[in-house]
Amino acid sequence: MRLTLYSDYAMRVLLHLAAYPDRSCSIADIAQRYAISHNHLMKVLAALAKAGYVTSARGRQGGYRLARDPSLINVGAVVRHTESGTEVVDCRNCVLCGACGLSSALNEAMSAFFAVLDQYSLSDVANRSGALSRLIAPLEPGGSPTSGE
Repeated sequence: MRLTLYSDYAMRVLLHLAAYPDRSCSIADIAQRYAISHNHLMKVLAALAKAGYVTSARGRQGGYRLARDPSLINVGAVVRHTESGTEVVDCRNCVLCGACGLSSALNEAMSAFFAVLDQYSLSDVANRSGALSRLIAPLEPGGSPTSGE
């Protein structure tokens, strides 16, 4: 299965926020960091906020943060939330529908895919050694990572 860009961006945002639990991150910073459209990122963050994964604050010190501890955010649940459909093929409109076992095999494969993702929390996939934080250090005004973090 190939995840949509929407799911990819949602996971990047969550990993980014997990790397900086003590500060709010702006849409502009995240969009610049990952070269994501500001408008697209707004949609992703709005959906993550509605689902309770992130919180937002307005104003000078505003931005986005994780709404709960990363150990309580399940990767499988996030992917299920961000993927609109998890069907690998559309068997309903196939002339072979009901005569082949492909749909059963694909459903079993999808169940296995999500069973693996369900074993991981955001905390598990976020690199706790500090490498993730260094890799995505906050950007300086010129667009390069700051050296102090």
